[in-house]
Amino acid sequence: MQYAILDGQRSEAVARKRGSCPICGADMVAKCGPRMLHHWAHASRQNCDPWWENETPWHREWKARFPEDRRELCRIAPDGEVHRADVITASGIVVEIQNSPMSDAERLSREAFYKNMIWIVNGAKFRDQFYILHALPDPSSDVARDVVWFKARADEQGTSYGMFWRPSENPDRLAGLTRMVLLRTMRDIEQAVNDAYSGHHQYDWKRPRAGWLESSCPVFIDFGEEWVWQLGKYGASSLPCARAVAKAKLVHDAMTEPHATAIASRFYPIPRS
Repeated sequence: MQYAILDGQRSEAVARKRGSCPICGADMVAKCGPRMLHHWAHASRQNCDPWWENETPWHREWKARFPEDRRELCRIAPDGEVHRADVITASGIVVEIQNSPMSDAERLSREAFYKNMIWIVNGAKFRDQFYILHALPDPSSDVARDVVWFKARADEQGTSYGMFWRPSENPDRLAGLTRMVLLRTMRDIEQAVNDAYSGHHQYDWKRPRAGWLESSCPVFIDFGEEWVWQLGKYGASSLPCARAVAKAKLVHDAMTEPHATAIASRFYPIPRS
């Protein structure tokens, strides 16, 4: 834990000090060795929150993007169940920053408990299995209305570059009379796609972590760049897609939007801090 109660106040770990847990009130011991991330640990070595995981520098870097008074806050359910969220923004969105794998049961429990939440997932361990492929136009754009994309695969040169068919050119396909279509490639509309680009891409995830694909809450994968990739579905065809969202935009929207699903749904200049 980054914070415990010390002398009646929330405090980061201070060498050789003992505090108390803000959830259960148990004794906390400051861990401040020269080769470790400074933190508090339960003196009994038994954490009171079963959803706790060891904190990493990656966790701390993400938490530091949010105001200090929004980090490690507790949420209490009507039945008395209590959990410590990584971040709860002023607008009420819960941000869970997840480094290690988890069971589907735990993921579902957290989503049911917090409801209005997002996941930020460390993608470092599967970066070489996640392929960002061709760009897609904004699904609400004019160019997207007469384009049906084929599912892209990293090991298929044609689909990875972008292959599609047009409903306007294939009325039989729409009527269900034939499966043959007039194929087109990205080359035919590349400039229009670039002009209508808003961050969407097809992707190919080898050996995917299925739980993140099944999540009912927005999932943002961090590969260590200045943007994250939001998993989603594209247009009426519900084609799997990943959307690039600047980290600054994600944090800004999480602090100001009323619901997690509204993050990155509107675009406007972000005020400089």
